[in-house]
Amino acid sequence: MNHTSLSADDHDAITDAAAQWCLRLQAGDCTAAEHQAFGQWLAANPLHAQEYQAMLEIWHTADHLSRPAVASNVITHSERRRSTWRHYALATAIALAALPAGAWIGWEQGWLPNSYQHLESTNTITHAVLEDGSEVELNLASELRYSNYKGERRVTLIKGEAFFKVRHDSQHPFIVHAANGQTRVTGTQFNVWKYEDRVKVTLVEGSVLVDSNSQDTEGGYRLVPGMQASYQAGDYEPHLSQTYAQDTSLSWRNGKLILDNLSLEQALPQINRYLEKPLLLADESIGNIRISGVYDTAQINRLVGNLPKVLPVYLTRNKQGNMVLNRISPPPSRG
Repeated sequence: MNHTSLSADDHDAITDAAAQWCLRLQAGDCTAAEHQAFGQWLAANPLHAQEYQAMLEIWHTADHLSRPAVASNVITHSERRRSTWRHYALATAIALAALPAGAWIGWEQGWLPNSYQHLESTNTITHAVLEDGSEVELNLASELRYSNYKGERRVTLIKGEAFFKVRHDSQHPFIVHAANGQTRVTGTQFNVWKYEDRVKVTLVEGSVLVDSNSQDTEGGYRLVPGMQASYQAGDYEPHLSQTYAQDTSLSWRNGKLILDNLSLEQALPQINRYLEKPLLLADESIGNIRISGVYDTAQINRLVGNLPKVLPVYLTRNKQGNMVLNRISPPPSRG
């Protein structure tokens, strides 16, 4: 089908269908028959895939919509039908986008962003400039989303690690969400590392407010250069610490993972973020074994294979395909 021959009504119908498919496929009770029907709809016209991808972007952006905005009376019928706020957010976003003045209204009210970026790195360090002029450097296997709202700039670090050089704007704060917490700045340079539900923020320049609870929009613990904040999901408050001259938190920007006399328990989260399947410990005692060295972040699999050469351990593989570190028992002492 020639896309240029489609009428405005045809385009609107495809957009509406893409929105409905997006909502349905995210539901927990979506059936196999519906998945098959979606595949047939997707294959019927290349424009279907394009519109569906656009709806997925709106779906991800809906994560950033504030609950008060969603709880307004913009779409009362959808609110009655949907059981979760995320469905309300997507429905609101789709409805506003469909209105001629919807984008402007959404921007003015602070409900919708006027720009959105999805950044992802695989096996190389990636540098990008965000729409506001801020710069971000992504470590290997990292992913984030950026949305520019009227009142603030929002980033969600989905996985991995990112170094930010934020363009100063005191009226337009820059907020990075990671796990259940957030880091709030107006202009500075800092690093955010995330593995599973653990987060570490390292400040290089300026100041930031770090909070382990992202629902606290005004509070937080202030860092000055040379400080770090660590937390994991569920923590009441972040743990603050002072960095030291030999701190290696930013060595990844040079493609290096530096382990400076760390226990395996401490080192594994840093190692595992570069692995497709995490390396596991057979028991807690192995976590006390210490490791040092400088490693290429693109060759972490080689590091895992070499561990039995430098530590009293051997490798096995479990049923899930994870490599497991086992302690080599010392020989019995002679009486």
